[in-house]
Amino acid sequence: MNDELLKKLPFSLVTEQSLLGSIIIAPEVLDEVVQIITPDDFYISEHTQIFMTLKELFVNSRDIDFVTLVDALVTKGVYNEAGATDYITQLVHKGNNALNVKDYAKIIKDKSLLRKLISVCDEVSEKAYSEEGEAAHLVDYAESLVFDIAQGRDSKNFRHISDVINEVYQNLHKMAEGEAAQGTKTGFSGVDNVLAGMGNSDLILVGARPGMGKTSFALNIATNVAVQSKKTVCIFSLEMSAEQLVNRIISSEAMIDSVALRTGKLDAKQWNEIAKTTTQLAGSNILIDDTTGMTVTGMKGKLRRVKDLGLVVVDYLGLMQSDKRIDNRVNEVAEISRNLKIMAKELNVPVICCAQLSRGPESRTDKRPMLSDLRDSGAIEQDADVVIFLYKDDYYDKKDTDNDEGCIAEVIVAKNRHGSTKTVKMGWIGRYTKFRTIANDVGEAP
Repeated sequence: MNDELLKKLPFSLVTEQSLLGSIIIAPEVLDEVVQIITPDDFYISEHTQIFMTLKELFVNSRDIDFVTLVDALVTKGVYNEAGATDYITQLVHKGNNALNVKDYAKIIKDKSLLRKLISVCDEVSEKAYSEEGEAAHLVDYAESLVFDIAQGRDSKNFRHISDVINEVYQNLHKMAEGEAAQGTKTGFSGVDNVLAGMGNSDLILVGARPGMGKTSFALNIATNVAVQSKKTVCIFSLEMSAEQLVNRIISSEAMIDSVALRTGKLDAKQWNEIAKTTTQLAGSNILIDDTTGMTVTGMKGKLRRVKDLGLVVVDYLGLMQSDKRIDNRVNEVAEISRNLKIMAKELNVPVICCAQLSRGPESRTDKRPMLSDLRDSGAIEQDADVVIFLYKDDYYDKKDTDNDEGCIAEVIVAKNRHGSTKTVKMGWIGRYTKFRTIANDVGEAP
């Protein structure tokens, strides 16, 4: 980037000076300012250093005034004593209205966002002119850079640990006061107790043999999250159509026999239950995409445009396609799982992905799944933050699970990057495709 362009980059010298001067005069306003801007939002590098020094004095509970600030800047080597004295005096004269610090901070933030956008556009333009790589990948890369800016994240810069500590500290206070959940709740108390909720940026793999209910389990969680959190839940259904998926959701929530829903043979009571359930579901923000052969890049492109995203469900991994042409399916699945984890991190929401297991359990006396049963690639186990397996004795005993009592299902938390691994016992009612919490639901580790 040439000097001529640098001169034209958006910034306001007067605003930066006025904000810093106001903080020196009234240090108590710093608590409000740090909620809006970071040190990197300043254009003048010396202003970045001064702001960081003010934050350090504030965090260490030291008095902020002319003398302490000059001393700290000289100690850090930002200025010599004469230079620090002269410039801080200028800033104090500029800071004549501490009441306007929020407005000053917002102006500085806006200018910073414009500079970041210019930088991103320059980078994307340069890559486009070079014609390296596939166009689809460049589009996804450009979208991710702009998305990071929109979300207030800057992927190019380091974050100082003090800034991260401040966020963690505030979040701990919110959790202690009950203002924030430990994570996104699944709606199943036993599972939530083990996981402490689903963490933002977590990739959660739900694995099972065909017919064990992995789609139903994921849909039950998706519905719980949408109804309870009021956030948007996006479901990518690569196996079933949107209509089939919604039939399952209605069956689970209204407790209506799934066969009756498919045949339309419903009595008056069932129609009433369906009416109540569909009214509730229509008021939730559940978005369904039943495009076949979806790629992670395609998912990200759609998800970035979703407001207030709370959870993503992918059903299922085996039907996804890689963005690259890879002949080896094991390597292709490894590429997909790695990109799903990256997607969860970029969007900062939990991503639940269903996966089919190999026939390994069929040949064992104890048919409970193990991590080695994950099909196609060991990379899935590595990339996932949480791996959950579903198991039912009745599946192999061929017992009837379609009665209203159902049977006992085991939700085996086989990997948990954030805590312990345990087995949660839940009820499963096949006719309603519904999992439910039962008493004494947490068992020992598998």
